[in-house]
Amino acid sequence: MTGSRILSLGHYQPSRVVTNDEIAQLVETSDEWIRDRVGIATRRIAGDETVADMAAAAADKALANSGLTAADIDLVVVATCTSIDRSPNVACRVAAKLGINAPGAYDVNTACSGFAYALGTVDHAIRAGASRNALVIGAEKLSDFTDWTDRSTCIIFGDGAGAAVVTAAAEDEPAGVGPVVWGSVPERGDAVRIEGWRPYVAQEGQAVFRWATTALAPLALQACERAGVDPSELAAFVPHQANGRIIDGIAKRLNIGQAIIAKDIVESGNTSAASIPLALSKLVERREVPSGAPVLLFGFGGGLTYAGQVVRCP
Repeated sequence: MTGSRILSLGHYQPSRVVTNDEIAQLVETSDEWIRDRVGIATRRIAGDETVADMAAAAADKALANSGLTAADIDLVVVATCTSIDRSPNVACRVAAKLGINAPGAYDVNTACSGFAYALGTVDHAIRAGASRNALVIGAEKLSDFTDWTDRSTCIIFGDGAGAAVVTAAAEDEPAGVGPVVWGSVPERGDAVRIEGWRPYVAQEGQAVFRWATTALAPLALQACERAGVDPSELAAFVPHQANGRIIDGIAKRLNIGQAIIAKDIVESGNTSAASIPLALSKLVERREVPSGAPVLLFGFGGGLTYAGQVVRCP
């Protein structure tokens, strides 16, 4: 098996748009302050929709864009850290909603790096012959875990989902998903956390900012090196949409030339594991990245964890 490739993408966001001015009615802040500090203008907030509902909607769109049917899918993997239910897992619920019969189905929880982790595990499964066509989904309902009285966190998060159909590459074509670079800094796990039975997101913002802007660029470059792609060849860089200044800080150190830098955070906020597939799906939908072009994905956050790979744009 030569490897895997992304065949298609899809995304879903709730209809309710929450502006910075609305947030300013809850806590002492302003539109100008939020835009300056984290780069967010709006975010989407779900109502009765669950993580599984949003994951299924994004996956359904990705499947429709792929030319495959539910009968072709043999593996469903969902990256999330905000599912309230322990069992059944989100992947099984997505499979049931889409009518996928007897797939392998599991969830991955590495918080904001989750989609890149999930994509890595699916690539390995396809390379090993354990799967042929898979759905990889990042989905989060962070509004369920947001303290709307905490100014340091309630300005940041949003809800949504993004999905990819990943398939085996043909024998005569190169792999479209590069080797994953992943790891963690477990001794700093308290920097971003959702703990306890009635948890809220809590984080040490400055510590995370320093870690992200100083330690992560070399790891992202490793992903390029393992894929055999020079950073100057990248068509786009799609990092976790954590904070506008963090994105700019990492991108500056990568020397990626004229590559598009995804900034979906402006309109979607930080959607944790959903942020990379959301942003990538939108770039592809708008045809901003040519088919087959190399794109660097890099997720990072709670754990602390990180993961990234170079993929070829579908």
